[in-house]
Amino acid sequence: MNQTEIIHKLQPVFNTVFTDEVAVTPQLTANDVPEWDSLTHVSLVLAIEQQFGIRFRVGEVELTRNVGELVDLISRRAAK
Repeated sequence: MNQTEIIHKLQPVFNTVFTDEVAVTPQLTANDVPEWDSLTHVSLVLAIEQQFGIRFRVGEVELTRNVGELVDLISRRAAK
């Protein structure tokens, strides 16, 4: 799966987790979304794992600085 395909699959996840509309782009960060707090972050990570049928390692997601890096992580996990 390439970055565009993963972002396309992420958009409905973000639409479900956040009440306000969020346009998913590689540059998007938690600081760009007022609603993105620690509790919402956990919900988002769980929803992403379910959407892609993957599991992240402890602390792995926290090392990503933006959605683009998260997409790269999803791509690596999905390839295994």
